[in-house]
Amino acid sequence: MATLTPDEIRHYQRDGWVVPQYRLPASRVAGMVDALETLLHNNPGVRPEKLVSAHVEGGDGHNGEGVRGVRAFLDLAREPEIVDLVSGVIGDDVILWGCHVFCKPAGEGFETPWHQDGHYWPIRPLATCTVWVALEPSTRANGCLRVIPGSHTAKHTFDHLHEDRTDLTLNQRLAADSFDESTAVDIELQPGQMSLHDVYMIHGAMANRSAQRRTGVALRYMPATSVFERDLRPVDGKSGVPVNFANRPLWLLKGVDRSGRNDFEVGHRR
Repeated sequence: MATLTPDEIRHYQRDGWVVPQYRLPASRVAGMVDALETLLHNNPGVRPEKLVSAHVEGGDGHNGEGVRGVRAFLDLAREPEIVDLVSGVIGDDVILWGCHVFCKPAGEGFETPWHQDGHYWPIRPLATCTVWVALEPSTRANGCLRVIPGSHTAKHTFDHLHEDRTDLTLNQRLAADSFDESTAVDIELQPGQMSLHDVYMIHGAMANRSAQRRTGVALRYMPATSVFERDLRPVDGKSGVPVNFANRPLWLLKGVDRSGRNDFEVGHRR
């Protein structure tokens, strides 16, 4: 089984992110790329950077958020090795609550503005580890993930400004005076590699103007000491990505629901 090393855990705690030694086998990556092509084929009317809840198939062919999900992404999110990596930083009680596929087409891939994930999500207390799995090379040239190391330590969400643009993955941008962009680190990954990052960490990604497509799968996990508060709408529908938190399914992947308040029936197919 995969586990984070003590040094990797310290890196995550200090900087808010880490790239573990563990990576998916090449055969597993190839299978996920096939699943990606199915996902893209099934969602011709959705921008490929906005394939939210790609792991939820949905009884009517949709997942309630405008995307026809593919089961392979749920299987990826439930991989024991990945869940064990997450346990190294959030504990042994792990809930899967989201999966977002960010596929940036060559030459026209959208920018992801600087932001904090916690600004968008109805989780209280706010806590989540995101595992960003590269299915294709993710480089500076094609818009890899960029992070501000240590920006998570204050556990504070800063003001975000709304941008009414159609060329962004998200329409909320962190106010520029909240951080020092000169400290940014580019997380370049090869297929099968992954990064983990904290819910408070400031991050973003450049537009893809290269000739190479860039695809990553963001798997979202929260500790079961937190609650997915379904009646909250943190950005009041102005994120630029359609979400339906009221019907978002949750999976308890490991341990027990310490809060005793999370609902694991809502949103699941009967």
